[in-house]
Amino acid sequence: MTDVGKVIENLKQGFKPEAAKGMNEVFQFEIKDAGEYYIEIKDGECNVGTGEHDDPSVTLIMDKDTLKGVLSGEVNGMTAFMTGKVKAQGNMMLATKLNSLFSI
Repeated sequence: MTDVGKVIENLKQGFKPEAAKGMNEVFQFEIKDAGEYYIEIKDGECNVGTGEHDDPSVTLIMDKDTLKGVLSGEVNGMTAFMTGKVKAQGNMMLATKLNSLFSI
């Protein structure tokens, strides 16, 4: 597993099921220099996978340094989006909920 894979997998440890009540969504991560990963949230459960999901709710496109910075809190996710370091396709409002779903 790549270091980015570990970072995505570690999100699972910080998952807050109470924040995901009634949610059925897929966050697709397209990491330009490290592959594709997704997080599927359904029925209060969180599952992580590699590759491209069939039906993502939102796709977040960035490089691995930006991902690590956003998840560590060193980079503000909204600033990264506004400056073009993060691109989103699909339900962009869903992307703003990542912080509430995980202890980052």
